[in-house]
Order: sequence, then C-alpha cells, then structure tokens
Amino acid sequence: MISLVRDSGLQPERTSLAWGRTMTALVGSSLLFLRWVPTYGWFAGTLVAAALAAALGIYVSQRRRYARSVAGISRGRVEADVVAVMSTSLAVFAVGALGIYTVLFLPL
Repeated sequence: MISLVRDSGLQPERTSLAWGRTMTALVGSSLLFLRWVPTYGWFAGTLVAAALAAALGIYVSQRRRYARSVAGISRGRVEADVVAVMSTSLAVFAVGALGIYTVLFLPL
C-alpha cells in the first residue's frame, strides 16, 4: 500500500507550532494594548481582555487539535478544524476592529 503522507509525524507538529505563534501574537498584542490604558482608560482594557481570551482559547484547545491531527495521520485522512480557524479569525478581526475604533473615535 502506498502512503500519500510523506512526513507522517511532522504535519501535526508544524500545525501546533503555527497555533502557538498565533497565540504568542495575541498575547503580544494584549501587552501592547496595555500601553493604551493611561490614554484610553477602561476601553483599552477590553482590548486586552479580548486578545487574552482568544489566546486562552487557543491554549485550551491545542492538545485536542494536536491529538486529532495525529489520529488523522494514522488513519490517512486529516480534516481541517474549520471551527477553530473561523473563531480565531473572528477574534483577530474583532480585536483589530476594536483597536481601530479606539484610535479613530475615542477622545484622548
């Protein structure tokens, strides 16, 4: 039987690393938003909370996604986690939109 998977163990590892980079970027963004607290007050705190909540969601679901990828490699069929990708995309869009709103429409 010919296997279609060339590197049977590395794909889940690369995917896990990519999710880790996304989580790190969200935590870094929340740290940058902390600098806005003296200028914009409590609203900047919502940006920090939103970015940290998205990062926490990635962290909590990471082990399940990795196990699912490894099992999919073993079966020869890996399915994309559309819900995780869409929810992360929505969270990043929301944090970005709130950041733009903060800079453009809130008084200094």
